[in-house]
Amino acid sequence: MPSTQTPLAKMRAVLFDRVLQYRSDAVLRSVSEGEVVVDVRLAGICETDLQLCRGYMGFSGILGHEFVGIARTGRFAGQRVVGEINCSCHACALCRRGLERHCSQRTVIGILNHDGAFAESVVVPESNLHLIPESVTDEVAVFVEPVAAACRIPEQIVVDRQNVTVLGDGRLGNLCAQVLRHHGALVTVVGKHEAKLRLLRQIGIKAISLQDLSGERTSDIVVDCTGSSTGLETAVRIVRPCGTIVLKTTIADRQTMHMAPLVIDEITMIGSRCGPFGPALRLLEHGSVSVTPMISGRYKLEDAIEAFERASRKDTLKVLLQVAED
Repeated sequence: MPSTQTPLAKMRAVLFDRVLQYRSDAVLRSVSEGEVVVDVRLAGICETDLQLCRGYMGFSGILGHEFVGIARTGRFAGQRVVGEINCSCHACALCRRGLERHCSQRTVIGILNHDGAFAESVVVPESNLHLIPESVTDEVAVFVEPVAAACRIPEQIVVDRQNVTVLGDGRLGNLCAQVLRHHGALVTVVGKHEAKLRLLRQIGIKAISLQDLSGERTSDIVVDCTGSSTGLETAVRIVRPCGTIVLKTTIADRQTMHMAPLVIDEITMIGSRCGPFGPALRLLEHGSVSVTPMISGRYKLEDAIEAFERASRKDTLKVLLQVAED
């Protein structure tokens, strides 16, 4: 598509190019037809960002895909927005089937061939943008993308009145547990960190330590949010015959396991990735999902290296990067 704008002035950004680095001389690429520049206010570090720094996807460029910003142009000009991360062609066979998140030509903001939001500005297709309700603060809105990922599960399978075990007490595990409970599931979270488990119990979700997990196969659905290569093995061990395992873990490490139990017990295994922003925004607007207690730290963009170190600690839930001054 033709370019509508020349490259912008140098900007502050956090890049990964074999090593994580803060730069003050990054350049925003030119904007093509249908795209909008979003000036970033606040961004969140997630497990995928950490895995990208360990070699996942072979990524090189500006990181970051969870963000709140101000659209410069278009129908949301001057207003706060969040953006879906999959940038689709809208023309391939998959897009024509309504599978834009799996577009064969897609780029993914901050993950695949598309610079991300750990920068003063990011280029986003206008069709990806969603207006943030006035009542939703930046600190809440920055969670839209991971909440949407959690909302993908009830899009894929029926969870109402199902016994669901969520493996992993981290950022995504917490959000998946809350969203699944909202959709009527009987949820138990299994984790390794007492402080994170306690946070779940405080909002009424059953949470137990991994060492207290019984060998009983009573889970209709198991959701792997461990971020570990061992999560799938645990899921297979506790899901009932003819049950379902939902995989949310994406890691740089190679995963290997004995597959025969999946065949013998007729286990359904579902990959689950990005989800709908509309329902996620509504859940946050109505307070149906609690997110601010998960904020473990807030850092200036210039302090991103320290922020990543904090985000990688086992006792940390969510670390935010303040890009624009309030």
